Amino acid sequence: MRPHPGRGVLYPESMTVSATTDLSAHILRGLRDLADLVALESVSAQGRMLNETADAVQALLEAEGFTVAMFPGQVAPVLVAEAGEGPFTLLIYNHYDVQPEDPAGLWESPPFTLTERDGRLYGRGASDDKGEFVSRLAGLRALRDRHGGQLPLKVKWLLEGEEEVGSPSLASFVAAHAAELRADGVWWEFGSITPEGRPVLYAGLKGIICVELRCRVAASDLHSLNGPVVDNPLYRLSRAVASLRDDDGTVTIPGFHDDIRPETQADLDAVAALPGHGEALMDGYSVTRRLGEPQDFHRRLNLKPVVNVNGFHGGYGGPGSKTVLPAEGTVKLDFRLVPDQDPARVVTLLRTHLDAQGLHDIEIVELESHEHPSRSDLTSPFVQIAARVAEHVHGHPPLLHPSSGGSGPMYPFMQHVGAPVVAMGIGNPTGRVHAPNENILRRDFEKGVEFALEFMDALSKG
Repeated sequence: MRPHPGRGVLYPESMTVSATTDLSAHILRGLRDLADLVALESVSAQGRMLNETADAVQALLEAEGFTVAMFPGQVAPVLVAEAGEGPFTLLIYNHYDVQPEDPAGLWESPPFTLTERDGRLYGRGASDDKGEFVSRLAGLRALRDRHGGQLPLKVKWLLEGEEEVGSPSLASFVAAHAAELRADGVWWEFGSITPEGRPVLYAGLKGIICVELRCRVAASDLHSLNGPVVDNPLYRLSRAVASLRDDDGTVTIPGFHDDIRPETQADLDAVAALPGHGEALMDGYSVTRRLGEPQDFHRRLNLKPVVNVNGFHGGYGGPGSKTVLPAEGTVKLDFRLVPDQDPARVVTLLRTHLDAQGLHDIEIVELESHEHPSRSDLTSPFVQIAARVAEHVHGHPPLLHPSSGGSGPMYPFMQHVGAPVVAMGIGNPTGRVHAPNENILRRDFEKGVEFALEFMDALSKG
């Protein structure tokens, strides 16, 4: 391998990409599949149409020759499918559940009807994650056509219906089924394309742990005249929050950074190659206080752990004044973690830290299920092939991130499947994922089908 000019990224010299194929029929069929899936209101938070959607996904896979097994989950079925033979085994992860459509009145077209306007396809799940699944399935059909009806590699597919509620079944499922999920590489469920047409790939996700700090000093609110003799829970919570990080955003909990895996040179080269300094974020949201120097934007977003204050609640917040001494207060926090930080250990360190500040009375309550951080080796052939194919298909150098700033259930795959993971998909910066008018660009869907075809074809050649 050699460094790719100007990007500090290694691409395999020997890999070749097949000639362009007419994909129009596969694209149209894929869009029909997407319309059918969007019509199924698979809202996991409300338990709507999850079994029906799992059945529909199973039927789509079985029609392409997959052997599909369906397993019960805590909220929705887990599907594991397998087809093809070859020297490379690819495991694909997707999910078929979606977010609620609320507030429904803000949709400009029915949320569960795939609707095309001005080159965009609107509908709940059009991007996250039904569009991703269908684009890959359409590419697989094209690959089978290219190879005379055969799949030149083994494809395993895991689809769950609980991702939008924290994937409560996934970690234990992957651990229990590690042998049958064994693969040489894992293709993750998302990815995006910039407005200029540059593909964005991710080789990892940050971990996360969400907690609530609670403090109570009395059975009910008191008149504020008692302030000289009764402590204030909001003051105590303020002390706690102020002790968690410095003005640069660096977490100050003793021991918090001890387990962090050192950044590799490939990680540092990759973030150094990313363009800009976050101008789209800073300008788009009119940010008035940024953390760190502009040139450190991508390094911090990809590689730096952080604690976030999500909300501070207690006392009186209405108009005018109310001279009250609150009885209780709460603060919601999330920690975004990097390899090899352990969410459970972070909670232990937080408890020890608060106790050392004399804040023994502040209770720590763990909220939603936590996720461990994960990050693949950017120099692995699997990640490199994805980057090379993405550049060929899109005609632009890819933006390769060591890690997304977000979190998800990637760690169990890296831990139990033992394979590198890469995320590449069809999302876009104005796709309104989780919001009304979720959408994808039709051209990005078409490129997603082409990427799926060429990526799997390239993997089959070793």
